[in-house]
Amino acid sequence: MDASLAFPLLIGLIAVALFFDFLNGLHDAANSIATIVSTRVLRPQYAVAWAAFFNFIAFMFFGLHVAETLGTGIIDPGIVSPLVIFAALMGAIIWNIVTWIFGIPSSSSHALVGGLVGAGLAKVGFSSIVWGGLLKTAGAIVMSPMIGFLLALFLVLAVSWIFVRQTPFAVDRTFRILQFVSASLYSLGHGGNDAQKTMGIIAVLLYSQGYLGGSFHIPFWVVISCQTAMALGTLFGGWRIVHTMGSKITRLNPMQGFCAETGGALTLFGATWLGIPVSTTHTITGAIVGVGAARRVSAVRWGLAGNIVVAWVITLPAAALISAFFYFAAGLFA
Repeated sequence: MDASLAFPLLIGLIAVALFFDFLNGLHDAANSIATIVSTRVLRPQYAVAWAAFFNFIAFMFFGLHVAETLGTGIIDPGIVSPLVIFAALMGAIIWNIVTWIFGIPSSSSHALVGGLVGAGLAKVGFSSIVWGGLLKTAGAIVMSPMIGFLLALFLVLAVSWIFVRQTPFAVDRTFRILQFVSASLYSLGHGGNDAQKTMGIIAVLLYSQGYLGGSFHIPFWVVISCQTAMALGTLFGGWRIVHTMGSKITRLNPMQGFCAETGGALTLFGATWLGIPVSTTHTITGAIVGVGAARRVSAVRWGLAGNIVVAWVITLPAAALISAFFYFAAGLFA
């Protein structure tokens, strides 16, 4: 490729990656604020500002292990090219837009992973896949909602026992305050895990074009750009999905909202420190189902939860197919 064209193309792809990060924040805003909005602790416009702030500062608390996994642990970085990154991003972006339009809380993270896999397969086939990283990520599809479910269920039972002698009014007042803490923790976990995925994409693109020297690393300007894009996306909110996550699965009070957010946050913290790119959507949904089930099994709208699970299962292959299509279509004009 002519050098005069390569740099503008690189800048354009970085802009597309940041647009995906913005959409990720927009699409996944519900994960950070659904419970605190549905319990009426914060009005929506204040909740998104609260979540956006903690999304942005998340890089101060976590390493960059998730970014390294996305950059080098899903497909072989040696086969990465601008066309591969373009196709991967288009697969993730289009799937995100489709699920946002229909209010389906699917995973932006797994859409991006699916996009990478589809582009890698389209370029060189199965040899492009780093199976260890992909299987670890796929396993998180099952494990993260299960862990979120169990932690939230345990927290509800523990809190109910601790506050058994308190009046409902006193409990409600206490947890309206504590929900500010739990929502902050969940937003930190969301920003820490999700923004790193786009960092990994941009870094491996720069690495493939020789801009990182001989070793793969995440430049600080990439970190700040991705955190900013995600925070801005969260600031704009995703109200269709907020409604699904915050009220359609089960009704929550402040104590249950606190338990769901705390259980989800603990799950995200652990995954981020281990470098596992998990879905914040899966995690908070599992936690919300857990607090609903703690009240009574019939409190959860299992039919809707089942539909969400179906969306999770098809996200990887759907994004991969869209990505492969864009790889072949764009290749006709390359």
